[in-house]
Amino acid sequence: MSALPDFAPSAALSLGVELELQVVNTHDYNLSPQAPDLLKLLKRTALPGSVVPEMTQSMIEISTGVCASYAEALAQLETTRDALLAAARKLEVALCGGGTHAFQHWHEQRIFEAPRYAYLSDLYGYLSKQFTIFGQHVHIGCPSANEALVLLHGLSRFIPHLIALSASSPFVQGQDTGFSSARLNSVFAFPLSGRAPFVLTWADFLGYFEKMTRTGVVKSMKDFYWDIRPKPEYGTIEVRVLDTPLTVQKAAALAGFIQCLARWLRTEQPLTLHEDDYLVYTFNRFQACRFGLDALYVDPASGKHIPLRQHLLSLMDKLEPHAQALQALPALESLRADALAGNNDAAWLRQQFARDPLLPELVRQQTHAFAQGKR
Repeated sequence: MSALPDFAPSAALSLGVELELQVVNTHDYNLSPQAPDLLKLLKRTALPGSVVPEMTQSMIEISTGVCASYAEALAQLETTRDALLAAARKLEVALCGGGTHAFQHWHEQRIFEAPRYAYLSDLYGYLSKQFTIFGQHVHIGCPSANEALVLLHGLSRFIPHLIALSASSPFVQGQDTGFSSARLNSVFAFPLSGRAPFVLTWADFLGYFEKMTRTGVVKSMKDFYWDIRPKPEYGTIEVRVLDTPLTVQKAAALAGFIQCLARWLRTEQPLTLHEDDYLVYTFNRFQACRFGLDALYVDPASGKHIPLRQHLLSLMDKLEPHAQALQALPALESLRADALAGNNDAAWLRQQFARDPLLPELVRQQTHAFAQGKR
């Protein structure tokens, strides 16, 4: 039975970003199993964060160090992106964002050679290769374990808003799925996905974790694929529902938005948290995955049915003073513009495909968006 690490307190509202990226060839823009080669080239490059492998050999994950602000996270992501692009050019491959690759076939993917990925492949079978999907994770620092759990459950009410803003995975294996975020359907296939248990003290969470490890189903926090989970060794909570955006600029903006949301929840304490908040959680999450910014949102406190975009824009108004305090107004304004226009990355991908209905050309445009920092 594994013990849960002690919660290592961190600076309130500190920020960390992880991005899973696609490695594609420059011939037909299918996924290319060259992540190991990229990692070798980058081994001696000094980076502000890290570049590490992911489940399959066509995936690579970049991360920032601990950041104080949206601007710092953006600067670090841009530095790492530029180093990655230089290495990719030497290998004649390209990199892009997006929550799914538009036309790859999961059975062609190769599991990255590492003990944990071999274990997951043995455990989950074909789901491991189907996990060739690409997400953004955002860590928010918390001074104590109890504060981390309160923040986790406060942020859970806004999971649909985050899904809708970040959605970038409408295409899977050559088909338009009709979803804005089809990526999350693959995550939901895992038995320990979904939401964290409703406990608000670390003592109660330890009790839950001990019960789960006693069953033999869980060995560490990594075995939970929750939408948000505590990361005790970092002293953070980790938001895991975001599709990888098409640009690092959008990724930094989403991280800044979550930081503003956390500050609002922490300083104003506008919510009364209750287990009943989760009665509509799965419905709201599905709506956001399926319809993106055009989703319906059921307010768990009032039961009112509201257009998600309307609720999101109202939330952004509340976050404005917090964005100003955190010097994150550019992040908030860029996401507000997307929300007003109904133009998340999934919508942009569909627009591009409507103009030129060739999926390799669509992926090529994704690589240009990633390299140029704009779509």
